[in-house]
Amino acid sequence: MPEPLTPVSIRLGAQGRLVVPADLCEALGFKPGDSLVARAQDGRLIVESRESAVRRLKERFGTPGRSLVDELIAERRLEAKRE
Repeated sequence: MPEPLTPVSIRLGAQGRLVVPADLCEALGFKPGDSLVARAQDGRLIVESRESAVRRLKERFGTPGRSLVDELIAERRLEAKRE
């Protein structure tokens, strides 16, 4: 999905609403009803799909080939056996 090369202007509407232009949504793969995540960073507004945010956080904090959920379950089972 190629991203647009030129910036687009977006106006802040009533009650702080933003409307993302259709071509920008298409370039980003956003569809009506998608869950988006917004955050402020260095004076900028960053909007990304929920899936993109989860993937980014997993890459940052996750350990390849290791499931923290599985480790937690194994720990709890070990503790239950000790009791």
